Amino acid sequence: MKKNIDSPNLSDDIQKEIENILLDVERQPMEVEEIWQLMDDVWDSLGCNNINEPEKVSLFYSHPVWLLNGLFIEQHDVSILHRHAIANWINVNSNDIISVLDYGGGFGTLARLIADKNQEVVVDIYEPHPSQLALEKIKAYSSVNFISSLKKQYDCLVCTDVLEHVPDPLSLLAEMIESVKIDGYLVIANCFYPVIKCHLPETFHLRYSFNQFTNLMGLDTIGSCNGSHATIYKKIRQEPVNWKKIRTQEKISKALFPFLSRSQSSYQGLKKLFLQNKN
Repeated sequence: MKKNIDSPNLSDDIQKEIENILLDVERQPMEVEEIWQLMDDVWDSLGCNNINEPEKVSLFYSHPVWLLNGLFIEQHDVSILHRHAIANWINVNSNDIISVLDYGGGFGTLARLIADKNQEVVVDIYEPHPSQLALEKIKAYSSVNFISSLKKQYDCLVCTDVLEHVPDPLSLLAEMIESVKIDGYLVIANCFYPVIKCHLPETFHLRYSFNQFTNLMGLDTIGSCNGSHATIYKKIRQEPVNWKKIRTQEKISKALFPFLSRSQSSYQGLKKLFLQNKN
């Protein structure tokens, strides 16, 4: 990634802040670990922690480092291939999908890829902190819009790496499901791991139990989206969420998480030892 980002679509303040951030990067091209470190630095500088502090969190997610992340994604081979895979799946299933909600769509990269592959599909990006440049980029796409509220149901919802950032992902999941029509699809990619500080530890238990909750909330698991870390779900029923049951299962999931994590670590260690001895 170039260290000098010169764009007429960026305000002078944003331009200057991004250039200051990029001055901290010594090696070119940037690696994904460097982006994560920059995010961690901003997280720390704003005094964020794993306690729900809406004002600080809002400042973090509206910080220009997320614009930098969006620009990086579009130049990072693995990241862009994941998004192409999701856009391809939607295009292949375009007979059933004419409206898409990109929930937490950030820079709008995935939405624009979907539109590039099929201009008949209308994509709404629900993003509370859209950057100035992201708003400019979608002007070339008549079928892509940023929205600030959810007022209808869609044929398909896509959500990439959002739920690990929120303190109550199950509540947000229920909101997302409500935004999808019966027999509609949800394409959800999660990273319930501590790769960056804004991935909240209270969500990590879901790496083992997420599909149990999607089932309890009326979804059927279709399978993986080939070429990405997303899973495809179909909404097979719509009924009031049994929150008493959900919260009970959530407590069980959190209680089991330390044991499952240790078991997984032990398994990986034994596998590594086995391969070393085998060779």
